[in-house]
Amino acid sequence: MTSALIDQTLGSLACSIPGATRVFHQYKLDFCCGGDQSLRDSAIRRGLDAEQIARLLESLEPASGDETDWRGEPAQVLIDYILERFHERHREQLPELIRLASRVEQVHGGRPGCPNGLAEHLWHMQQELESHMCKEEHILFPLLRQGFPAPQVQGPISVMRFEHDQHGAALARLAALTDDITAPENACNTWRALYRGLEELRRDLMLHIHLENNILFADAPANA
Repeated sequence: MTSALIDQTLGSLACSIPGATRVFHQYKLDFCCGGDQSLRDSAIRRGLDAEQIARLLESLEPASGDETDWRGEPAQVLIDYILERFHERHREQLPELIRLASRVEQVHGGRPGCPNGLAEHLWHMQQELESHMCKEEHILFPLLRQGFPAPQVQGPISVMRFEHDQHGAALARLAALTDDITAPENACNTWRALYRGLEELRRDLMLHIHLENNILFADAPANA
C-alpha cells in the first residue's frame, strides 16, 4: 500500500486519510495550492523520504472528531462550513495579528530576527483575502448553491484558484519574514503570541484552500 500512496496527489491523500493534513504540516508539504502534486514529487522537491511519509500516513489513527470527510457532502453544507469556520475566522485573525506585528516591529525593530515589514505584509494579505472572500460570498457560492451548470461556474472558479495561488505565495513570504514562524529564544510574550497566531492563520488558510481547490471546486457542479 505504501507505493500506492506515494503516487497519489497530496490533495487526494488529504481528502481520503484523516490526519494526513497534520503530517503534511509537519513536513511542510503544500497540500492546498500544491494539492495536484504527487507525494513522491513533493517529497523529492523538499529532499524528503516519500516512503517514510507514506508509512506514517498508513499508521495514522483519526483524532477524535477533528476531521470530516467532505467529499460526500452536498456543496451547500461545505459552503456553510467554509463561511463559518474560515471566512469569519480570518476576519477575526488578521486585525489582531497586524496589531501584534506592529507592536513587535515598533519595540524590537532593531533586533536580529525581528520580522520588519510583517505588519505591512499582513495588511496586504487582509485586503486580498477580504476581496477574495467577498467574491466567493456574492458571486461563486450563490452559483454553486443554485447548481448552475459548469460553463457558468468554471470562470469564477478559475479566478478563485488563481487567487489561491497568490495566497500561497503570501504564506511563503510570511514564512520568509519570520524564519518559518520561529520566534527567537529570548522573544517577548507579544512576539510569541504573534507567532502562535501566525501559525494558526497558516494552518487555517491552507485547510481553507484545500477544501475549496480539492473538494468544492473539483466536484462543481456535480455536488451542488
